[in-house]
Amino acid sequence: MSEYVRLEVAEGIGTIRIDRPKMNPLNGAIQDTIAELATEADGRDDIAAVIVYGGEKVFAAGADIKEMQEMTYAQMSLRAPKIGAFTAAVAAIGKPTVAAIEGYALGGGCELALACDFRVAGSNAKLGQPEILLGIIPGAGGTQRLPRLVGPARAKELIFSGRQIDAEEALRIGLIDRICDPGTAYEAALKLVKRYVGGPAQALRLAKSAVDQGLEVDLATGMAIEAMQFSGTFATADQKIGMTSFVEQGPGKAAFTGR
Repeated sequence: MSEYVRLEVAEGIGTIRIDRPKMNPLNGAIQDTIAELATEADGRDDIAAVIVYGGEKVFAAGADIKEMQEMTYAQMSLRAPKIGAFTAAVAAIGKPTVAAIEGYALGGGCELALACDFRVAGSNAKLGQPEILLGIIPGAGGTQRLPRLVGPARAKELIFSGRQIDAEEALRIGLIDRICDPGTAYEAALKLVKRYVGGPAQALRLAKSAVDQGLEVDLATGMAIEAMQFSGTFATADQKIGMTSFVEQGPGKAAFTGR
């Protein structure tokens, strides 16, 4: 575990908070701790949604280059799967997730944001995959999640050039979902996910799974996945609650239990 990452829980929202001065470099211990906390957040009944946050000045400026500088191919071949694993653990959270981005989200920081369902950024944010400028490539999902989000040509341009883009361009190409005033990204993220507290947790989990799995397969297979997950909602208490409430009281009045 790393002292620089913690999971905070309040009013149904879990916050994975990175706090390593001064640029939140993501060393191996922090990556591993993020993976552990993501798994914990996924399994906790008192958490309905998760915010990933680096503070009011910077989200995360990438991996710890000093830690990797002297690593050999043999050493990195052992470490590389774990680098991908920490963003995979965030992506695997079966609840709505949002990255609250202030300042820099570069390299591994950008890849961490990509692993979330949504991205909210202050207007001062800078995002990018600058690994090519170090003679390497993204190693925590950037070559895979970025093209799925913004398209292969835009992703290649960003990865090949290593350039940083501002919040306006990131919004235009679909890399982020909302822009807010600097210093207010956490509040904007909180507003985005508060709606899921008290919601049908199992249906949300199944919907997220259907979308994420469906993106990896052809349409016919995706439709089969959807049918399976749709049927699965009928094994939940919330389906009975939701449909009974709709018939008796109209839409939007169900008091879900998360079961």
